[in-house]
Amino acid sequence: MKVVPLNDKIVVKRLEAEEKTAGGIVLPDAAKEKPKQGKVLSLGDGKLLDNGKRAPFQVKEGDRVLFTSYAGNEVTVDGDELLIMTEDDILAVVD
Repeated sequence: MKVVPLNDKIVVKRLEAEEKTAGGIVLPDAAKEKPKQGKVLSLGDGKLLDNGKRAPFQVKEGDRVLFTSYAGNEVTVDGDELLIMTEDDILAVVD
């Protein structure tokens, strides 16, 4: 099933959490933090402006992005956990 966001919403798939620390210690599932990085899967039409036009997004499908800890709403589609958020929740694009 494909999720198509509306208006200024973006669908992001969270990247997997790190299994080891920088020092090489393997982390159990309970100790892993939810990653604050993800991949943009799909975009809506853009934010509706006062003049009736749509503002283009600064991100595009396939971009790897950083977002805030409590960004968006979590949904599960076909067993995949996805986030639906606005572009304002995205902090940066990672190259």
